[in-house]
Amino acid sequence: MTVTGGPKPKAVQVADALRDDIKRMKPGEKLPSQRELIDRFGYASQTIQNGLAALRAEGLIVSAGNLGNFVSDGSGPRDDVRSDIKEIRSQLKTLTERLAALESRSGPSGG
Repeated sequence: MTVTGGPKPKAVQVADALRDDIKRMKPGEKLPSQRELIDRFGYASQTIQNGLAALRAEGLIVSAGNLGNFVSDGSGPRDDVRSDIKEIRSQLKTLTERLAALESRSGPSGG
């Protein structure tokens, strides 16, 4: 039996959903506005911003200030940065699973 980390953080859910959208978009296409994303997901502005920041860090989108966010043309971070991000995500997933396993062993009383 594999222990899952439970529900994903909201910002990760936003980034995952937008990552799927980006796969169907062309470089230079504009993403929905922050207001539209808030309405779509029902999350706070900061949560949406955090999701977008993750996509910028991955080089999937570029921000044009007040003009919005656009699908990157691929000239973003080099592959070594992407592999670093992948490794960090893998480590976070492992730690989350370990924490969930420890919490489940401690029982509902917490100790």
